[in-house]
Amino acid sequence: MRIFIYCILFLSTCFFSLNAGQSLIKNEIRGNMNCITSDGIPNHTIGKFPNKANPNKFRKQQLTFCFPKVPKLSNSVTRGLMTVGVASNGIPIRPYTADYFDSNAKRGFSKNSSSGWRKQAMFSPRSLGIDQHYGHVDKSGLYHYHRLKTDSNVNIKEYLVGYAPDGFKIMYKLSESSSWKLKEGLRSTAPGGNFDGNFEEDFEYVANSGSLDECNGKKINGVYTYFATDTYPFFPRCFKGAVNKNFMQRN
Repeated sequence: MRIFIYCILFLSTCFFSLNAGQSLIKNEIRGNMNCITSDGIPNHTIGKFPNKANPNKFRKQQLTFCFPKVPKLSNSVTRGLMTVGVASNGIPIRPYTADYFDSNAKRGFSKNSSSGWRKQAMFSPRSLGIDQHYGHVDKSGLYHYHRLKTDSNVNIKEYLVGYAPDGFKIMYKLSESSSWKLKEGLRSTAPGGNFDGNFEEDFEYVANSGSLDECNGKKINGVYTYFATDTYPFFPRCFKGAVNKNFMQRN
């Protein structure tokens, strides 16, 4: 019932099946901010955690997401945020990994970013223990999404996914496509090899190659809107509005 009321408040259709019934989501206005509080429990069954590829245990959270009530475009673009949005069920959207190529590490990856090659989660989701909803758990027990599971709404061509840190909506629309493409050629430094999507740096923005801009967005009826896509970058990775730097807080 709480999830149903929440979706009506936002005049949207939830993109997850309402079969769990245990997640707690609340929306309130705090000054010029719209804030969503969540216990971090999704409204769908998650994978088994810990698992062979992910040693972390799921834990209930106290999360607050605040974003501008009236989003406005900025003169600058914000990049590098780990949490790029909140889904309509109160779960954070965090597409990046914390791992980088490291030839000295036993498994070939570590938190050492000196190589400049960051592991791209959707190249091999099973290696990160990512479940059927493209989510998994971090060391703190926080469940989060790396990609949208679009087949949960096979008969719905357009719907609200959630909100970005600048307050603009994140939508899914079947006809919208990313303008990020795999680079051609070989990586110039270790690990070398073809640009195959194993790393974030394997991709580049090619203007007008898709329907969306570099931040996976565009104006719809004069209103800037982000989109989740079926191909890289899956969610917006940069933001054209004035973002709340304290977008996600763990209480």
